[in-house]
Amino acid sequence: MSSGAKVTVVGAGVAGLTTALELSLRGLAVEVIERGHAVGAGCSRLAGGMLAPWCERAATDEAVMRLGVPSIDWWLRHFPGTVRNGSLVVAPARDTAELTRFAERTEAYEWRDEAGIAALEPDLAGRFRRALFFPREGHLDPRRALPAIAEALAKRGVAIRFGVDAPDGDLVIDCRGLAARDAMSDLRGVRGEMAMIRSREVSLARPVRLLHPRIPLYIVPRGDGVFMVGATSIENETPGGVSVRSAVELLNAAYTLHPAFGEAEILELGADLRPAFPDNLPAVRRGLNGLLVNGLYRHGFLLAPAMARQAADLVERDHADLRQRRSA
Repeated sequence: MSSGAKVTVVGAGVAGLTTALELSLRGLAVEVIERGHAVGAGCSRLAGGMLAPWCERAATDEAVMRLGVPSIDWWLRHFPGTVRNGSLVVAPARDTAELTRFAERTEAYEWRDEAGIAALEPDLAGRFRRALFFPREGHLDPRRALPAIAEALAKRGVAIRFGVDAPDGDLVIDCRGLAARDAMSDLRGVRGEMAMIRSREVSLARPVRLLHPRIPLYIVPRGDGVFMVGATSIENETPGGVSVRSAVELLNAAYTLHPAFGEAEILELGADLRPAFPDNLPAVRRGLNGLLVNGLYRHGFLLAPAMARQAADLVERDHADLRQRRSA
């Protein structure tokens, strides 16, 4: 890269926007191009937005926790709507053994009894005997967070060009998600499905995970009585809407958490394919024309800041190496 060279980030989802902001904050000239016509129009739109590295550690590689923990502070710095009220993990009486197994696979939690649960979530009083509370975790609304990042980029003079898919910068950072399979043959799509519901009878201050022996599910408050219920991870790449089975499981989970959800209004059912590598971990790779940031799987908002930092580190290092060679 020459001095003042432009970096083009391809894709205006969570990976692309966080990478663009990280590069801009380091003084690099950046632009974002997006083949669609809005930020976060792909699978980022259907994300849960949970910043829950310790909860995720119970079912994933340790790297997810290690990379994800600093992301909570990153979002708190860059998106004022980030909430850090922790996460609560509960299980029906017949599945309380699942709580112990969950605790054995993670850390940074506190056990809560019925009174402790009621103190955290009054609307769940008397519904569960024990719970795990992860006080340092957070959450956000992806549909508010990405426009906020786009606005922060605009204030820094970073343009986002829509309806464009041909980069023209000195260095290209490919953040296209599953569309990048033309450059990354080991990417696969994993179906994720979710429901958006509204209830005026239930209030939650934090995400609540409901453990189930087969399909653990979560409910994330979005404000104004709206909740996101997710999320299935189905190993196929079939396009289309939410299956009947998934819809039933998602809505049953909400009803199990609180029967008042049985009267909730269904606002939306959505499904999309999330990009994943064989090990289900994200990566920053070198490509023919620059870098590729991909494989965020179901940890998009949790791990995107870490991948953005890795990409920015590589760009800065390459820039420094080039300057050193030129001065030698």
